[in-house]
Amino acid sequence: MASTSHAPRSLQRLLRRVLGTCKGGGEIRSFSSRASRPAPHDAPHPFRPPTPEELRAMKRNNILAGVLLVGAAGASYYSGFARRDPILSATPKAEFSNWSGTHTVVAHRLYEPESLKDLENIMNLAHKGGSRLRVVGSALSPNGMAFSEEGMLSLAHMDAILSIDAERRLVTVQAGARIADVAARLREHGLTLQNYASIREQSVAGFVQAGAHGTGAGIPPVDAQVVGMKLVTPAEGVLDITEESDPELFRLARVGLGCLGVVAELTLRCVPAHRLLETTSVESAAQVRAAHATRLAAARHLRYMWIPHTDAVVVVQSVEAGPEAAARAEAEIAAAAAAAGRGKADPAAALRALAVTARLLSEREAAPLSAFQLRDELLAHAPLDAGWVRRVNAAEAAYWRGSAGHRVGWSDEVLGFDCGGQQCVSEACFATGTRAASAGADLAYARDLLALVEREGLPAPAPIEQRWTAGSASAMSPARGGAADLFSWVGIIQYLPVPEDGDAEGERRRDAVVQSFKRYRTLVSEALFDKYDAVEHWAKVEPPEDAAELEALRQRLGRRFPVAAFQAARRRLDPKNILSNDWVNALFPLPQTEEAGDSDEGQPAARAEAA
Repeated sequence: MASTSHAPRSLQRLLRRVLGTCKGGGEIRSFSSRASRPAPHDAPHPFRPPTPEELRAMKRNNILAGVLLVGAAGASYYSGFARRDPILSATPKAEFSNWSGTHTVVAHRLYEPESLKDLENIMNLAHKGGSRLRVVGSALSPNGMAFSEEGMLSLAHMDAILSIDAERRLVTVQAGARIADVAARLREHGLTLQNYASIREQSVAGFVQAGAHGTGAGIPPVDAQVVGMKLVTPAEGVLDITEESDPELFRLARVGLGCLGVVAELTLRCVPAHRLLETTSVESAAQVRAAHATRLAAARHLRYMWIPHTDAVVVVQSVEAGPEAAARAEAEIAAAAAAAGRGKADPAAALRALAVTARLLSEREAAPLSAFQLRDELLAHAPLDAGWVRRVNAAEAAYWRGSAGHRVGWSDEVLGFDCGGQQCVSEACFATGTRAASAGADLAYARDLLALVEREGLPAPAPIEQRWTAGSASAMSPARGGAADLFSWVGIIQYLPVPEDGDAEGERRRDAVVQSFKRYRTLVSEALFDKYDAVEHWAKVEPPEDAAELEALRQRLGRRFPVAAFQAARRRLDPKNILSNDWVNALFPLPQTEEAGDSDEGQPAARAEAA
């Protein structure tokens, strides 16, 4: 069992600010063991004797470091008396924007607790005053589901990896720990998480609470890895819950959408660290259909990227590769690369040529850009012209044909991929039988979606991404079901132009893409969601503005999820509804006798009561 602890963060920040900017003095990274280790790709630098100026700077920095470290001892000893107060130091008017810039908010108050006690005090204060407090992770959710104008809470400072039990394959982390950091630490102990989403910048709590998923027909969404959690609730304080201690609440809270309490700590079950052999190919729709059942059964991870307006499907499949198989695969990949030599064709040549011939970029400007950067440039030229998007998609299909092949890597590295630039997205989840006997709804949904795109002449760029998971026992998971059940997840996308500041025309074009995507999403939901009993990924649900459409959405959620039990848990744990926001209240309206609001009652002036 290993653990990580953090020194006072105010001191860490002071040392980084003072010493990290001193020439000749080196960089002070952090006092945590996680941050002080060299990066995996750090290479030793050749020795060079310091100059006289550098020696003087180093001497000054060493003296300053000594003074600060002596002060550190005093700061640690007196931390109980002189500690930063997380309530009094709440940041006013804190501005947040999600990753794609589609949702922004200026929070009246932002709290940043550094300990469980801080978090409890803040929660008590908000509960007594009836002030809303919405917890935010990395602000990656496309729909801004964590945003609230009244008050927000970030657990970025509560990011420690508390313990790793290699024998029992368990890891306990604070809620703000980043997935990438957790994966790196687990690998030191021969462990990894069972599955990963496409990006690894999420906080662990956000990863779980929003019901994130990776892909793998035999692997459930990530919330199913959670075996224990510490939940800080407004009405009942700190709850340690597991499947054994309170099965109903545990299953509701794993995908709790931040509504049942603030997750402070999580314990997750791990699997042995392993490498994957990933194979990428491009096939026709008919070829995909013919091989689908075999692939679904054989691949540990499987992903299709359907390219609209073409008959091209990018197939990405991974199988576990033991040490010997991984070594053989790496040798074969290296030999193939050596045989290809420097004469290998540029896989992005078609994208590059299209950008140059359309006079969007010069050959010099296009040369250093990646395929996905080129795609962003091309689509920004005429994002709503279906004919132009068709040409871009064809060039992208050519890129994938030129990129077909194999690679080997650790599972957390292989499963991540480039999601492209700023975007509007929607993702449906629906049941499709079992892994042993798929009902065929997965490929039928993709067929119907592609036909809709053609019929409506939609400017739909690539990819339409399709993935699979097993079922999850979590009550609010879109893939709620048994371990043998099979669910498919299908996402649509449109990329957003990113105008320069003050570019009114650019802003108008961006807004036009947002409106275009609203129509795209509405057409898909009306044609396919009820037909396939599909619901959206929680982080991508956008409550409709139309009252009738919103009511239809609520009815769909009521058919799929145990909403009555979820609402009962909210009333029990958060009777004043302080953990809600407009998004929560639109989907799950909860009449209150004491409604939360943006009141100054119970705010810093009353902090003594909370302590």
